[in-house]
Amino acid sequence: MRRFLLTFLLLGCGLVHAAELPETDWLDLMPKSDQKALEQMPEIDHDSPEANGTFTAKGGLKQSKGLPAVMYSSKTVHAMNGKNIRLGGYPVPLETDAKGRSTLFFLVPYPGACIHVPPPPPNQLVLVRYPKGLKLDDIYTPLWVMGTLKVETVSNDLADAAYALDASKVRVVVEADL
Repeated sequence: MRRFLLTFLLLGCGLVHAAELPETDWLDLMPKSDQKALEQMPEIDHDSPEANGTFTAKGGLKQSKGLPAVMYSSKTVHAMNGKNIRLGGYPVPLETDAKGRSTLFFLVPYPGACIHVPPPPPNQLVLVRYPKGLKLDDIYTPLWVMGTLKVETVSNDLADAAYALDASKVRVVVEADL
């Protein structure tokens, strides 16, 4: 019986996927008050004046007239601090090593975030530190990032983030994951 169960786990569920943490939803990083405010927010018109945003030398997009404050919220969920998670998203490369592997990148909930204005709120951006590095051929390739999440304010020229994650593992999402 024991041998049958082990064989089922290895073959039926897949060894790699069975050992991974359950997926953390991006909304888990946002307080309920922010979730409610986003649900009530009108659609953003990318042809409007605020679509151009107001950039500064540091910190990325700053609050523009006409956009709700929730679009700039850095309110966090403190229960997530120090939690080991698996989060799916898309990379926005920031730093690479000598071999061209991304060692520092933002993880964002949808493809093209930070390229199009406005970027996600800071509590929907995670700075990922991955010293092993990952070769990124396409920023539209979804990733699973696993590691310890920290409530940490990060500000750079591109955007602000309310979380950082020290990644223990990063891998491309495959069809079997879906």
